[in-house]
Amino acid sequence: MSTEATKSGLEASLKSMDTEELIDIYFYRPIGYRWALLFQRWGVHPNVVTIASIFIGVAAGVMFYFDDLKLNIIGMLLLIWANSYDSADGQLARMTGKKTQWGRILDGFAGDLWFFSIYFFICLRLTPQWGVWIWLLAAVAGFICHAKQSALADYYRNIHLFFLKGKSGSELDNFKQQRKLMHSLPWKGNFWWKIFLYFYGNYTRSQEQMTPAFQRFFALVKEKYGDDIPGWLREEFRALSKPLMKYANILTFNVRAIFLCFSLFINMPWLYMVFEITVMNILFFYMRARHENLCKSLITQINSDPGEK
Repeated sequence: MSTEATKSGLEASLKSMDTEELIDIYFYRPIGYRWALLFQRWGVHPNVVTIASIFIGVAAGVMFYFDDLKLNIIGMLLLIWANSYDSADGQLARMTGKKTQWGRILDGFAGDLWFFSIYFFICLRLTPQWGVWIWLLAAVAGFICHAKQSALADYYRNIHLFFLKGKSGSELDNFKQQRKLMHSLPWKGNFWWKIFLYFYGNYTRSQEQMTPAFQRFFALVKEKYGDDIPGWLREEFRALSKPLMKYANILTFNVRAIFLCFSLFINMPWLYMVFEITVMNILFFYMRARHENLCKSLITQINSDPGEK
């Protein structure tokens, strides 16, 4: 395959340059694209790649249990491998058209399972020195801070993609939609899918609860324009939202992984949890405040606009 063809194929496999991070653009996406080409040739479904990433990511967490830098480095390499698969599954889905809601939900839970494993095994490692306190620190860092930070970052990126590319180019879901789908299915033959939808519905509800101004803005947009959102509003939203994508990216994987590795190299893995509670929370609240303010600003513009600009 020529360099130009590879570049063109790589770009086509991305969601949008607006929402891509530099480390992803120059490292994970090219690697993920190569994996995707290989999996496409082998006829591997994107969901199988996602499941493989879960096992690799969980194995990475196991390696962080040991107070041995060599084993920790193996864990770091496994985490990089898992994230390259996490990139490849989405790229493969876009290349083959095999995008499913199951895949979307499974992809979201994959990263959660990696970090659950990471927290769990670091806590086991530090329990002899810290006792119950390391578990309490992990509960605050992981179940409260990390969960909310990642959920909001994911939500903001999908909102941005919705206004940039429309419904087909985004994975923007909502709580009512997920509950309606769950209740429409019989339990027989759909037990695990309904359970999965229940928890995914709770995930979307948490995203909506964190964004009251956006919910008002989006409801107003739907009421006034339906599915035909005017170009001026799409462009204005993109212009205001795009600068926030760098914060959304920081709150996802790469920065977390870099600081996690740093804390392991200096043999202070607990420092990673402190980082999530402090630095990442500051970015979380800053990003949320700016996004809510831009939504309030756009509400004012829509209400003062007699017609399409």
